[in-house]
Amino acid sequence: MPELPEVEVSRLGITPHVLNQTVTKVNIHNPSMRWPVPDDVYQLQGLKVSSVERRAKYLLLGCELGSVILHLGMSGNLRVVSADEPLKKHDHIEFILASGKALRLNDARRFGACLWQAPGECHTLLTKLGPEPLTDEFAAKRVYEQSRNKKVPIKQFIMDNAVVVGVGNIYANESLFKAGIHPKREAGKVSLKRYQQLVPIIKETLAAAITQGGTTLKDFAQSDGKPGYFAQQLLVYGRKGEPCVTCKEPLKEIRLGQRSTVYCSNCQK
Repeated sequence: MPELPEVEVSRLGITPHVLNQTVTKVNIHNPSMRWPVPDDVYQLQGLKVSSVERRAKYLLLGCELGSVILHLGMSGNLRVVSADEPLKKHDHIEFILASGKALRLNDARRFGACLWQAPGECHTLLTKLGPEPLTDEFAAKRVYEQSRNKKVPIKQFIMDNAVVVGVGNIYANESLFKAGIHPKREAGKVSLKRYQQLVPIIKETLAAAITQGGTTLKDFAQSDGKPGYFAQQLLVYGRKGEPCVTCKEPLKEIRLGQRSTVYCSNCQK
């Protein structure tokens, strides 16, 4: 599914086309998403988009009456197109802009979402989220303290949105490999020194993915329809049985939390 870098790339892609634009019409072609699309979303109609923000993997289009919350689910994408361009299959939500363009949410599996947040409120989906990974709040000492006495594998620990948001499966695999930490090691047994290595690596890995346009996944495309390119540089994810880039030993794969986990048994301890 689209991970934080892909969502951030989407935010960067749509912002020049959407920010400060008046939404002349909201079209909900299919309200049956992961949760029913509330009628409150129509409040954006006739108003100017004053902000385009991201919180974890949620995008927020702000206006004076509140914010539309968008989530791409497992296969969704956002496209900015001419408003008169014919709808594609699975184009469920559409925001027509005064510029003559339209922002469309396309989601084949309908695991995405389009919700509403009133001014001064925090939607229940956002209330328990941990810090953003590229901020100073995501710090090694804080993560180390949270990890004490935790027996959960380190990979699942750093993927917990209460610890830090947006470290999905791909980037957890990559970061742990770069840090030389075995994905099954108990989070509570990872030392402060190793967290001091891991946290900057997570930041660098996510930042690199954002810079290079997001990971190319089966269903992901940027707002202009072009895929990302970071997948070409993945070191372990999706490379089961291939040689480790460091020691040349075949990479192994296990399941952790029902997610594919690829690692090097020689380099990661």
